[in-house]
Amino acid sequence: MPDIQIPKDTYDLIIVGGGPGGLTAGLYAARADMRTLLVEGNAQASQITMTDMIENYPGIPAIGGFELNDIFKKQAVSFGLEIRPEQVSRIHRAQSGDVEGWEVVTDSGAYRTLSVIVSTGAAWSRLGVPREEEMVGRGISYCATCDAPFYRRREVAVVGGGDTAVQEAIYLTKFASKVTLIHRRDRLRATAVLQQRAFANEKITFAWDSTVEEILGEDGITGVRIRNVKDPDRHEKIPVDGVFIFVGLVPNTDFVEGIVNLDTDGYIIADCDMKTSTKGIFACGDCISKSLRQVVTACGDGATAAHSASLYVDDVKGQTY
Repeated sequence: MPDIQIPKDTYDLIIVGGGPGGLTAGLYAARADMRTLLVEGNAQASQITMTDMIENYPGIPAIGGFELNDIFKKQAVSFGLEIRPEQVSRIHRAQSGDVEGWEVVTDSGAYRTLSVIVSTGAAWSRLGVPREEEMVGRGISYCATCDAPFYRRREVAVVGGGDTAVQEAIYLTKFASKVTLIHRRDRLRATAVLQQRAFANEKITFAWDSTVEEILGEDGITGVRIRNVKDPDRHEKIPVDGVFIFVGLVPNTDFVEGIVNLDTDGYIIADCDMKTSTKGIFACGDCISKSLRQVVTACGDGATAAHSASLYVDDVKGQTY
């Protein structure tokens, strides 16, 4: 077989996204001697960096999310992973010498690669109520870890009923004088241990079967108006100085729409080997369609994606062992 010519500036692998999945993929790929670039933009912060405390990552005691992600990053870099703080706008097919690969376009340039791993995570959903967007940073937040200190001895609301909403509500009680958790159902969806902690916390009260229909206040938030889902004519005004919203996730996958198959919610469809519908593109972490989104599952996805990408690149280069 004749030697395949590939330009020296072509990467074996480019990883898009710098959360646990992407960094684990970078660690495994770099350690496997793949020429690997990880591109992490600042348009969407990884969910782990906004998590106050992670206490269910095996082998590591309770640790801050930002701190754990930083450990991942330092370990991956120590094996030779290259990281650039750039925002990816699109990817498309491109020829690299004798082989067909991909070009990843960022706000600072374009890079050729033989394979791509998408690990862009997901962002918090909006409530979709009037004035929500204009009040972000002026009383509305999607990150308790970031903004809780601004609400010392003040009253706040948390919207949501899953693990993150309950965990962040508990964290907010370190600062706020009162936390009202607003949930559209009559019971929480969070794990049992988090529910127990929330119910035992004297600073947390609950507004069950309720949704937020209006944000109150002009220059800042003075309260929220909620509606009872079982009795739509029943409304209630809750005076608060801040609102923290955790009502689900939206995957950051717009830039691969039309390139790989997505499910109805916009998540990337990947098989158990993290292969997408498109040859040479793999995906991992919170941006893929799956039932459980945790740090540990993202890391497992990342390791698998890197292994699959490595086998794919070897095949492209015509290497056999």
